[in-house]
Amino acid sequence: MKRIEARIKTPFGEVVIEGDQPQDILDMLSSIPENFTEKLGDFVTNRLTPSGAQLKGIIEPTTEGPVIVTRENLTHYEAVGLVLYASDERRNTAAQIQKLLESSGRKSMVPARLNEMTKRGQVFKPDPSKPEFKLTVQGERWIEEEVLTKLRGKMA
Repeated sequence: MKRIEARIKTPFGEVVIEGDQPQDILDMLSSIPENFTEKLGDFVTNRLTPSGAQLKGIIEPTTEGPVIVTRENLTHYEAVGLVLYASDERRNTAAQIQKLLESSGRKSMVPARLNEMTKRGQVFKPDPSKPEFKLTVQGERWIEEEVLTKLRGKMA
């Protein structure tokens, strides 16, 4: 007999429920606690995302990517750096960073900021033929030691 599955998209990824019959999936879904996705999302953010705990209250993961939620004033460089820091493999495209900053309610000329951050040694293009930028080790250190430290100090 074939197995069937239900795929449920969540802010942190996808939950897959399998069964031999449709009733198996319905039974499984009815047994899931009410706050299941929120609890699982918190667990994923805090335990499986290396920087999840230190980003809580500053950046929230969404299906589109990391969105800045802190109300603290940030420079355009800090905002771009935070989005890159919270992105998968610390890399993203200028267009996607722009979208995520707009979702965060922040405006910035991202291509110009990335160009300047490249000159400062904070970001680089791992593959010049692709539009992706990645934080350098120096850029990661800057976010961790200066930007996050400053933000956590204001939130405390």
